[in-house]
Amino acid sequence: MHAGKPGQGIGELLVPGKLVDIGAAQLSTGGAVSNTGIALHRLGFSVKLMGKVGNDLFGEAILSILKGYGENLAEGMIVSSGESSSYTIVINPPGVDRIFLHCTGANDTFSADDVTPEAVAGSKLFHFGYPPLMQRMYEEQGAELTRLLSGAKAQGATVSLDLARPDPDSPAGQADWKAILQRALPYVDVFLPSFEEILYMLRPEHYRELSERHGTAELLAYADGPLLNSLSEELLGMGAAVVGLKLGEHGLYARTTDSLERLRGMGACAQSEEKLETWQGKELLAPCFQVEVAGTTGAGDCTIAGFLAGLVKGLTLEETLLGAVGVGAYNVERSDAVSGVPGWTEVQTRIASGWKQREASLSLPGWTQESGRGIWHRRSDG
Repeated sequence: MHAGKPGQGIGELLVPGKLVDIGAAQLSTGGAVSNTGIALHRLGFSVKLMGKVGNDLFGEAILSILKGYGENLAEGMIVSSGESSSYTIVINPPGVDRIFLHCTGANDTFSADDVTPEAVAGSKLFHFGYPPLMQRMYEEQGAELTRLLSGAKAQGATVSLDLARPDPDSPAGQADWKAILQRALPYVDVFLPSFEEILYMLRPEHYRELSERHGTAELLAYADGPLLNSLSEELLGMGAAVVGLKLGEHGLYARTTDSLERLRGMGACAQSEEKLETWQGKELLAPCFQVEVAGTTGAGDCTIAGFLAGLVKGLTLEETLLGAVGVGAYNVERSDAVSGVPGWTEVQTRIASGWKQREASLSLPGWTQESGRGIWHRRSDG
C-alpha cells in the first residue's frame, strides 16, 4: 500500500489516532518465489514455482495471482491444510524506504522434503530465497538448508541463493548465520544477498557499530570498495563461486572465484570454455540505470532475475550485470513488484540504445570505469 505525500517522514504518517488517506491497496504476491520467478517468466524463461501456502483466503489469492501470470505457474505450489499463508504488509510512502510487517506462516514448516529430486531433475537453475524467514532452514545451524541445497546440486542444477534481513530480536536474528553459511555455501554457485543482510550476518558487531554511529539500520550509503571486497572474499572462501551484493540505488556488486575448476563445477549453467575466463577472478560494480522511480517493491528480486537470466543465456559477467540492473530499473518504473518487467530482448535493446546509468556514489579506491560501459572494475588480488 502507499501512504502520505512526498517529503513526509514515516514519523509524521504513523501517528496514533491520525487518519491518513492512502488510496487503494494493491494485493500482490512477493518474495523470491513470486518476484524472481515471475520476473524470469516475464523475461521469457520457462519457470516452475515451488513454495507452500495455507488453505486460507490468502493462499487462494496467492494461487490465483500466480495463475494470472501463467496457468501452469502454480502447479508446483504446496497447499498445506491447517496452516496459514505467509503474508507481508508493505508500507511504501513516497520518498521513504519501505516498511515490512511480516507473518512467516507456512514458510516456517517448509523443508528439504518439500522439494523432491523429481521436481528439480532436468532444471538448469535452482534458485532458493529467504531462509531467514523459514524456521526449518535456520534452526540446527542450517542443517535443513544444507540438505535442500546439496540435493539440488546433486541433480546437476546451478544453485543460487538469496537472503532476507531478519529482525535482530527474532529467533532468526539470533541464529549463527556465519556457521549456517559455512555449511551451505559449498553447495551454492551464485550467492546474491544484499549488503546489509550479509554485513549483519558476517560482521554483526560492525553492523551494530555503523547503525549506532549513524542512527539508522539503512547502511547502503556506508558500503565502500574495501568492505565489499572483504565481505566477498570471506564468502568465496566459504565455497560460493559467484558473489553478488545488492546495493539498492547504488547498483549491484559482483565478485567471482579465481578457480576455473570451481567455475566449471557450477552445474548446468556453467559457462562454456570460451567464456569461462570472462567470469574468472572478476570484481565489478554496475550502477543503476536512470529511471523515474514509482516504487521499489521487488527491486532486489527482479535484479536477481536479470542476473540469473544472463547466467542462463551464457553472457559475460559484465553483460550479466548490466542485464541485472536493467531488469531492476524496469521494475522500479512501476509501483508493484513485477508488472514493469518486459521481455529479455526489450531489456537488451534499451541497454544497447545508450540507456544512461547513474554515477557511482560509493567510495571505490583503486577502481576504474570501463571505457564506453557503465561498469566499475577492480581485479581480484588473487
